[in-house]
Amino acid sequence: MHRLFLDLLPGGAPVKKSVSQYQALLATVRLRDLAGKTRRRMAAEELEDLHRLDAKLKSMKAELKTAVQATGSHLMDIHGIGPAGAARILADVGDIARFPDRNHFASWTGTAPIDASSGQHIRHRLSRAGNRRLNHVLYIAGIVQLRNDTAGRAYYRRKLAAGKTSMEAMRCLRRRLSDAVYRQLIADAQPANGTGPGGHPGASLTSSAAGLSPDTGTSDQPLPGPAPLTLPPLPAVLKTPAAPAAANPRRRAGGVNVERPTLDERR
Repeated sequence: MHRLFLDLLPGGAPVKKSVSQYQALLATVRLRDLAGKTRRRMAAEELEDLHRLDAKLKSMKAELKTAVQATGSHLMDIHGIGPAGAARILADVGDIARFPDRNHFASWTGTAPIDASSGQHIRHRLSRAGNRRLNHVLYIAGIVQLRNDTAGRAYYRRKLAAGKTSMEAMRCLRRRLSDAVYRQLIADAQPANGTGPGGHPGASLTSSAAGLSPDTGTSDQPLPGPAPLTLPPLPAVLKTPAAPAAANPRRRAGGVNVERPTLDERR
């Protein structure tokens, strides 16, 4: 739309306008030449497509919000995380019990910085590992918090005052948001009735299944103790020591007992 309005209006139109604002601008365009009329018709058709897509996106957003609320999640209470972001987190994380603590969760989301210190110069760099989709969700949440008067913006400004660059301060904010998401997922996994994850009393937040998830190795599981004796004791005859070898010892050759030859036979 911005490209089309560069030819429809002198100086063009401001970017990031809503569909209704673009429609109001298009209503003021009066062109007589064929090229201008064709551009105006193209702009009107694209505005109709945008209006239809906006309605579809609005319906999908309402559907996602209903689905997230149906799970009992309160991720949308975190400023900057909407229905789409909450749905993405729930879909990718699955069972929060896979992560033993917030540090493992931050490593999985790619928000744990990598130590790049050298000598007395202490610094950290961005981690390219982890789930990049969740990393993007946390990045968008951080941008939203910076645009509003939130605790995240105050935290970001404190990092800037401490001497960090804007990129370093943003990485710190994303790590802070990762910890907030982890705490919220843990709280949502522990209902008020005292049951654990899955609704079963006494369920633990630490997974005991072996798999690709963090901290699910079989070597951490307790081994069973010795089985109880179920066979009767051996008879006393079988426990007597073996009789001493005879004067004429035998040797085993090929699995068959053969008498040792005498001196005359050897000769």
